[in-house]
Amino acid sequence: MVVLRELKITLAAAIAALAVVVDTGAQPPAITTLMVNGRSNATPSIAADGEFVVVAFGATTAEGATDVFTSVSRDGARTFQSPIRVNDVAGDARLNGEQPPRVALVHRSADDPAITIVWTTKGKNGTKLVSARSADGGRSYAAATTVRDSDAAGNRGWENVAATSSGDVLSIWLDHREMANHSMGSAPSHDHAGAPPMDGAAMAQQSKLFIGTLDGLVAPHAVTGGVCYCCKTAIAATNNGGIAAAWRHVYPGNFRDIAFTISTDGGRSFAPPLRISEDKWMLDGCPDDGPALAIDARNTIHVVWPTLVTGDKTGEPTIAIFYAQSSDGRTFTARRRVPTQSVAHHPQIVVDARGTPVIAWDESGNGVRRVVGAVAGPTFTRFVVNDSGGVYPALARTGQNIAAVWTLSRPTGSVVQTAIVSLHQ
Repeated sequence: MVVLRELKITLAAAIAALAVVVDTGAQPPAITTLMVNGRSNATPSIAADGEFVVVAFGATTAEGATDVFTSVSRDGARTFQSPIRVNDVAGDARLNGEQPPRVALVHRSADDPAITIVWTTKGKNGTKLVSARSADGGRSYAAATTVRDSDAAGNRGWENVAATSSGDVLSIWLDHREMANHSMGSAPSHDHAGAPPMDGAAMAQQSKLFIGTLDGLVAPHAVTGGVCYCCKTAIAATNNGGIAAAWRHVYPGNFRDIAFTISTDGGRSFAPPLRISEDKWMLDGCPDDGPALAIDARNTIHVVWPTLVTGDKTGEPTIAIFYAQSSDGRTFTARRRVPTQSVAHHPQIVVDARGTPVIAWDESGNGVRRVVGAVAGPTFTRFVVNDSGGVYPALARTGQNIAAVWTLSRPTGSVVQTAIVSLHQ
């Protein structure tokens, strides 16, 4: 057992702008709720540059049309401005928990950071990626443009983005054009669909991991085949020009474990994929639950992911979350189990101001999915982010604090909630 104690957690959030609904409710302390009235709001992601914070999310009408919105904070996620629609083509977003709209921030010393949002939409013969940029701190967005070489046959998505210190924005995604080109049908849909009825490892060779810069400086190209069909990807920039990536790979025997690669030339070339841990999760389908990455100031790589294990008490299969790290991108430490309870999913990770990894996920508790976290050290220390519900959390470091965001289901439609996480012994 690695759980030694529970930390007291303070979730601090002040009342936001009038058009942003703030729900203090019966949940002390206050939690900020971001929403577009009359819609179901979900699939949030978050990025921060110091005290400047951007939350991107989807807002779906009763008729099923989904738009991408962002809400900006300039005080470290204490208050947020009114949500602004990003997509200029109304209702074009195709989102889910494993592929939310992604946010990248490019630091600018004399101004707010430039904001880039990337999301999935319908293409000519499948799905494609589009991006939109704000140069005025999230007050407005330019018309969306198609991510280069992403409008091909078949489906693509499950994307992620990262900004380098030099100002490049890279996007990574799963691409299924070869499945369509080989008349094998498109990849599973963006829901919890399983793989087509054939050998999973052979099928996965048609599924590629693509990467490229949004400005075309690094042309989009396939890093590897054999990727799992609908688990989120992870990407992070190192402090010395490197690019790290992680994804769920399909190994011989239909084992769906986490793979990793790293580039030392800004994403132009990558090392051969490395299997982080031989979990040997055999599954005839996609878990729809991928890894997350964070890199600290010393360029240590931190990875979290979910996998199937035998329950400690029940002896029945359950989902657990594991953590590993690497100092060189060539070898990883043995996996360490994060102290989850019940069935855990959707892990995220960020490094705090002290260089300590902070992990969040959702798990069953009190009859709902709740958002929980842990600080990774010699031992793990659990804390509860929101005991009243929540799924698909995301994290960002905001100066000395950590900002968390998640989706909360309600009878009248889901909302996006955010709070500052401060840990006190």
